[in-house]
Amino acid sequence: MNRLDDINQISRLDADDMLSRIVDFPNQCRDAWHLAETLELGKAYRQVRNVVIAGMGGSAIGGDLVAGLVDEICPVPIAVVRGYGLPAHVDSHTLVVGSSYSGNTGETLAAVAEAWDQDAQILVITTGGEIASWAEERGLPALTYAYRAQPRAALGYALCALLGVLDRLGLVPAERASLDEAIEAAQQAGQNWRVEQALAENPAKQMARRLHGKLAVVYGAAHLAAVARRWKTQINENSKGWAFWEEFPELNHNAVVGYDLPASVAAQTHVVMLASPTYHHAVRQRLEITGMLLSEAGVSWEKTDAVGDSRLAQMLSMIHLGDYVSFYLAMLNDVDPTPVEPIARLKEALQASAG
Repeated sequence: MNRLDDINQISRLDADDMLSRIVDFPNQCRDAWHLAETLELGKAYRQVRNVVIAGMGGSAIGGDLVAGLVDEICPVPIAVVRGYGLPAHVDSHTLVVGSSYSGNTGETLAAVAEAWDQDAQILVITTGGEIASWAEERGLPALTYAYRAQPRAALGYALCALLGVLDRLGLVPAERASLDEAIEAAQQAGQNWRVEQALAENPAKQMARRLHGKLAVVYGAAHLAAVARRWKTQINENSKGWAFWEEFPELNHNAVVGYDLPASVAAQTHVVMLASPTYHHAVRQRLEITGMLLSEAGVSWEKTDAVGDSRLAQMLSMIHLGDYVSFYLAMLNDVDPTPVEPIARLKEALQASAG
């Protein structure tokens, strides 16, 4: 039996059961939206002129995904901040969302503290921790949820809680109608990727086999650009491997020039293009032409088509596929997908130097 079909071996290696969190992703999305529907928001929150999402890692990517999803329908600009400060334009007409799974992320705590000083409209999305206490002391709205996982494995909350909040504020009214279809599309597609589905009929396992031993590079465009970024970080953290991401059409103005050298890298790279029928027709053409250039340079590549009719459905299904692929890569790499020891060591070193 091959490694990806050996459920007993997968269970032994996946000691903290990352797989169950991946399977649960559509349910996370549904629960997060319901939580957002119950959140009380004052009048000032409905008068914001811009949105800033402050977060790091698995919490921040929810902001990137939402920003890319609603850019064509949201009447106010959305920015994502990964760091300790905020843009100079933040004022009383800015909604600042502090997104921190643990509630103890130093960068996010610093950002919301600055937002408070700037009289911004603040809310937090978290499981608890310092940021929940900070918000409670100031009478600020907090969307809190209970879900035990690594932050990256709770993406459904970071993504759909934020989307639900914007819906409550009347900024993305079209997304509520597509939510059920999107969750259903992700669930149905996930049936083809589940661990019980044998390698011969499992596209996620097959893709992981093609990526195994390769440098993974993921391409996306429009609403799937941030999904490509999600794939990259999941491959980093789950399979403990190098990975990069690029965005169409920008990559056609620079990255394509670097396909040939070093030749040793080109031969060991595999590109995955996330495709959608809703892309601009010129972008769809760019995918095909870029594939030709990759082949000429000796770089292996493939295209995978998003599932679902709406942009949200395509986003959720492609996130779900990427999570499965990264998990199966971890199995092929013979590593537990959950621990992130270098990140823990980095935090310890920072604390030691601060002390």
